[in-house]
Amino acid sequence: MYRHFLFFHLFVCTAMVGCSQPSDWSDHTRVLPDELRELPVGAVLLHSPNPNYAELNETPKQSDTKYVWKHAATVMALDKALQVVKAGSYIWYSEAGWQRNVQYSRRDFAKRFRCPKGKLEPGVRYTFEKNYRYGDVDYGGDALWYVIAEDADGNRYKGIGLIETESYSPNKN
Repeated sequence: MYRHFLFFHLFVCTAMVGCSQPSDWSDHTRVLPDELRELPVGAVLLHSPNPNYAELNETPKQSDTKYVWKHAATVMALDKALQVVKAGSYIWYSEAGWQRNVQYSRRDFAKRFRCPKGKLEPGVRYTFEKNYRYGDVDYGGDALWYVIAEDADGNRYKGIGLIETESYSPNKN
């Protein structure tokens, strides 16, 4: 009987959201995922164009999917030089809320944003020119991009930027 109870408990917990998995967004009364809360803002992160509409993928060079959302992401340190610790994004496409999406190490960030050694100099813009989303399913959703970086004293800061990705609309493209 004990074995049946354990099996039932395991089945129920596996079927329920968050029962056995830690959440990156534990407080749904707050907007930001846990790792971004309470960090002071030290950088600006912007997306262009925003909102961003799906286009038919006419030239599938990087992906053979049906749709592509073409946009760029730009980050800039505000007041002082910052060393990137990590960067990435969360996506929101359902009632579940923020879900971890992409994660970049300092090296990955430096490559994509053309930011030598991942060091953000104040007032200098670093841009990920082809920060594209690809997919066969045409749906809108939001993405919260972030960068976490440290100053010379080891104090951590964040930069965040929301992009709205929308469904294909022939009138918008």
